[in-house]
Parts: sequence; C-alpha cells; structure tokens
Amino acid sequence: MSLRAAVATDFYRDASHDMVESYLRGFRAPEIPETVVAGIVPHAGWVYSGATAARTFAAIRERARVETLVLLGAVHRAWIDRPAIDPSGAWATPFGALPIDSSLADAIAREAGDGAIVDAGAHDDEHSIEVQLPFIRYLFGEVPIVPIAVPAEPSAPTFGEAVARAVRGRGAVVVASTDLTHYGPPYTFAPVGPGEPGYRFLMENDRRIIDLAIDLDAERIVPEARAHRNACGAGAMAAAVAAARALGAERGVLVEYTTSHGARPARAFTMAVGYAGIVF
Repeated sequence: MSLRAAVATDFYRDASHDMVESYLRGFRAPEIPETVVAGIVPHAGWVYSGATAARTFAAIRERARVETLVLLGAVHRAWIDRPAIDPSGAWATPFGALPIDSSLADAIAREAGDGAIVDAGAHDDEHSIEVQLPFIRYLFGEVPIVPIAVPAEPSAPTFGEAVARAVRGRGAVVVASTDLTHYGPPYTFAPVGPGEPGYRFLMENDRRIIDLAIDLDAERIVPEARAHRNACGAGAMAAAVAAARALGAERGVLVEYTTSHGARPARAFTMAVGYAGIVF
C-alpha cells in the first residue's frame, strides 16, 4: 500500500498527544445535533487554528458514528476545475497512518460521474487536508479517510449531493477544510485599513459566509467567497453544506470562531485570518 508522505509539517510542528489534549482541556461543546453528519474545520498552523479544529473534531466524535471521514480540502495549488479524489493508499501522520477507504472513494466517483476526477496528484504540496490528519488519528484511531480536493466552482454543491448519495448508510461523516477572510497587506486585501475598523470588517466579512453555512445555503457560498474573499476553501465548504443538507441536517451549529489575531494578538491590528468550526 502506497503511503503519502507529509509535506506541510511546519503547520503542526512538534505535534503530540499532549498538544491535542491541551486544545481540548476545559472545552465544552455548544448544544449540537443528536446526529452529526458533516463539519467544517480550519487548516492554518496549529498555533493559530489548531484548537478550533481539534474542538470541532471532538464535537463530531461526541455525536457521530464515524466509520469513515470524507475530507473535502481547499485547493491552493493544483489547477483543477472539478473535485479530485485520491483513490487508494494511506496518508502519513505523526501518530500513525490513515488508510484511504477505496470502496467509498470508488462509490463517490461513480455518483459524481463527470463532476469529479480520480487524481491523487491533485493533492501534491497541499496542506488543507493534511493539517487535519493528526487530530483525526488521535481522536478516531485508524479510521479510513477519503481525501478529495474541491475547487471553488459553482458546481460544488452538486458534488456535495453526490457525496451524500455515496455515503448514506455507511457511517461516514463529511468534513470540509477552509479558512475564512485573509485580511491585511500580505494578502492584498485591506479594504478599510488597519486598526479596529479593519478587525471589525474581517469579523463581519466572516460572519456572512458562516451564516450561509449555518443556514445550509450551499449555492450562495462560492459566489459569496468570490465577491468578498471570505473563504479560501469555498468549494469544499459549499460541498460539505450541500452534503449535510442532503443527509438530513436542518441547521449548522458554530462550535467556535476565532482569528489569528485573537490567537496571537499584536499590539496593533494590521492583518489576520478568520477560522470557524461548524457541525451539522
């Protein structure tokens, strides 16, 4: 069985069981659905968004029968216009490998038809799924995964519905990986400048797309992100929301919202990225 080596370990340098436990210590999840079918987690460096991701996965573990995790990743590097499924093998983590559920990967590819491709290479040099894997290995053990890179295309909700058809009855949970607004000069996006107005803008910009996800309005997520630059993984987000809706979710629940500025405050605000953990 082929093993995909980690390429983004700088995002979770010094990852350990103790580090994951430190993120979970004292955390109490908000009231969440009796049965969780999907989620959304951030994928920045653990020092910024690791706690939010870990807590969201812990909330999923609390309420879901997880036999497989379908992981929908943002696309930062690959030039693809359709979701790309990694069909076989395993992915490495610091805590042990996670195998790919080839049977479910094949089922998703069949349901999606021409709406997806099977291409392991689309995941090369991409961190959005990899950053989640140590949390998954620690909290769920050697659970199988299906990694899928989902570009920010209007067809993403249709793909999410295909995922829902494939996973129904399998004990699978669909989890999207996205960060939110990237604000500040390094991102060439600072519409109202630095300081308190800029930070307030970032959080309000994030809130719009968070509300779309919570309301299961999958079709508006990619257009919203294109118009307002408030999600780097809008395709993955829209697909997960559509899958959640098709699997019977009635509404999402915000587990946690934070920003890189909140995690590591600077004396004066000039830049930050927003992060949300949501379950459905």
